[in-house]
Amino acid sequence: MPSYMLLLHSDPTHWREMSPQDMQKALEKFIAWRRKLQASGILVSSHKLTDDAGKVMRGGQQIRVTDGPYSEAKEVLGGYFLIKANNYEAAIDCSRECPAMEYGGTIELRQVDDTVPNG
Repeated sequence: MPSYMLLLHSDPTHWREMSPQDMQKALEKFIAWRRKLQASGILVSSHKLTDDAGKVMRGGQQIRVTDGPYSEAKEVLGGYFLIKANNYEAAIDCSRECPAMEYGGTIELRQVDDTVPNG
């Protein structure tokens, strides 16, 4: 069964403006959704990324490292879920219930290329 990476993007200002109570409710929704994926046996892994911008490395004759992906970006990558699904349609159906959709986020859905061995 193919694997799909759900990359969750959102506007960080939306989250910073939430009250602690609303933030807790949102977190509980993500935890419940993750548990549902786990119980169904399709979750491979998931992680929330830290709130910093991270680093970008660019290759060429000399490797360059800069802060964050794009300082002008309105959305940032906040986390990911790796799931198993029969096809894109099944992965999309599963993703529709992701709380990120409720909070105005974007999910970038990509199939993992299983032809390249990992490890």
